[in-house]
Amino acid sequence: MNTRPRPEPMQVVKERRDKVLRTLVEDVPYIQFLGIQFERRGDELTGILPFKETLIGNPLLPALHGGATAAFLEVTAIITLSWGLIWEDMESGTLDVKTLDADHLPRLPKTIDFTVDYLRSGLPRDAYARARINRSGRRYASVHVEGWQDNRSRLYAQATGHFVMPQRKPVDAG
Repeated sequence: MNTRPRPEPMQVVKERRDKVLRTLVEDVPYIQFLGIQFERRGDELTGILPFKETLIGNPLLPALHGGATAAFLEVTAIITLSWGLIWEDMESGTLDVKTLDADHLPRLPKTIDFTVDYLRSGLPRDAYARARINRSGRRYASVHVEGWQDNRSRLYAQATGHFVMPQRKPVDAG
């Protein structure tokens, strides 16, 4: 007699994960303003900053504005940290995806400091970024982010940030 529940179809799992990510990202007006998108492969996120002329800081080069680059890397770090926070709740079913809205997601981490290394000029094309969480505890997190354009091994910027993590709400026991 098999009492194990049948696993969910992969399409249902993908739809649930995509909905949570979409809800997380769509609730932040600055992300919408910059046009940042996220592509998900399992639990790994890649930030995408689609090129638009308004992102050019120096039209003579032309080069992406350093502020747009810094914002892109910082947003990638914050969304990656948040994704890590909600992953466990989403996968365990603690987070009710059917009634999900921004009010039922954890608050975003708050930046303590963020240092950007500009390694070369950002070209007038799409940019990509991935964050690696170095440490994530109950109160504090440290993250490294790498940004590239055409070639992942040729970074145009990288950053390190420290964040205050949001307090998690206790799950009701009954």
